Amino acid sequence: MTHDITIRLDCDGVDWTKAAEIFERAPLGTREPNQLARTFANSDLVCFAWDDETLVGLGRALSDGEKQSVVYDLCILPEYQGQKIGSIMMEVILETLTTPNVVLWAVPGKEPFYARFGFNPMRTAMALFENPDSSAEKGYIDI
Repeated sequence: MTHDITIRLDCDGVDWTKAAEIFERAPLGTREPNQLARTFANSDLVCFAWDDETLVGLGRALSDGEKQSVVYDLCILPEYQGQKIGSIMMEVILETLTTPNVVLWAVPGKEPFYARFGFNPMRTAMALFENPDSSAEKGYIDI
């Protein structure tokens, strides 16, 4: 199925309850809509994919604007996955970021997707999670 997808770099018109549903269905976990709205509002870069008036994908990044950026939360509705929407969104995000170094958070198993953009696994990254047991269970960390 071909869709006429529009990519936008602003939060205008986002229904955060529907955005939280995309996280659940993608699946990237549960997000509380108001908190999700705040995380995107506080991000340096936001990226949304729209099929007409329907939100179908979203992602965001934090950046110091000089050396380092981090990409978070790239997720697409399952019925829109496999149609290059995630690739287009990643290209837009990477073209918009102005830093030479970009790190990203990936769902375990999605590493081959990001490798296509030149991302490599890191050996020295570490994380301090609110719930390390749950993060380990999901494959994000070894404990």
